[in-house]
Amino acid sequence: MTMPNAPLRLGRIPYINCYPVYGAVDRGIVPLTATVVDGVPTALNRQMAAGTLDVSVISAVEYARDAKRYLLLPDLAISCDGPVRSVSLFSKRPAGELTGRRVLVSRSSMTSVALLELLFEHVWGARPTFVPANAEISDIEHFGGEEHDARLVIGDAALLLWSRLRDGETSVAGYRHAYDLGDEWKQWTGLPFVFAVWVAQRTTPVEASLGLHASLIASRDWGLQHLDVLAEQAASTTGVRTSTCLEYLSGLDYGLSYHHLAGLTEFFRRLVVAGRVPNGSLAFLPAA
Repeated sequence: MTMPNAPLRLGRIPYINCYPVYGAVDRGIVPLTATVVDGVPTALNRQMAAGTLDVSVISAVEYARDAKRYLLLPDLAISCDGPVRSVSLFSKRPAGELTGRRVLVSRSSMTSVALLELLFEHVWGARPTFVPANAEISDIEHFGGEEHDARLVIGDAALLLWSRLRDGETSVAGYRHAYDLGDEWKQWTGLPFVFAVWVAQRTTPVEASLGLHASLIASRDWGLQHLDVLAEQAASTTGVRTSTCLEYLSGLDYGLSYHHLAGLTEFFRRLVVAGRVPNGSLAFLPAA
């Protein structure tokens, strides 16, 4: 926990899908009274669980795992209502044929792995062997490495693979089949999927958390009005075409409406039934 009078510590995922929330903060357009700490989702999850961050974006599953520790920041999340494009299973054979086969899964995203496990069990009807591995390798042509039949890829690397397949390549790094996990969830449940949420420690002073929340909402609102600027930045970072980055960012939702909450609670319900998280309830930071 932050010491009295010390700046709050705010977690940020360094993927381009966070650009719309932090873009105005990074440019000094929206002031922020906090120290920003970058990390992949699981790293931020660990730091929030240890109390070394005050407010952060975290995996949705991390909230469900320890809901009594956190307060959700209202109207702020990373969601999709259909294809997400940056969380995908790339496979050398159809997903339904992967029973007993090695599937490399991300060490960086609890939510994506939990969703993948549900899809294999309830949608594809296969029981692969899951092997923790790197999911964000920048050199895609070296995805071979450890022997496997499929790989869960997240973040900017997944977007690059997705864009290449969409551009007509029939196989990228040996993968002939691609499954967008956001789209698979939508087809299965008819609901949006919430990958990440912003939370505050319950021990963080409410006024301080509200101040950070207000800054993030203002920055998010600026970002949604300047997606073209952020898409150019994203293209420079990833090597993906600007038009593709704009389509990607435009396809994500950064709010947390009733419709998104329905998808989030359905995901949590299925995880509770599967015994993967304890039963609980959603608790929000109180309004100012």
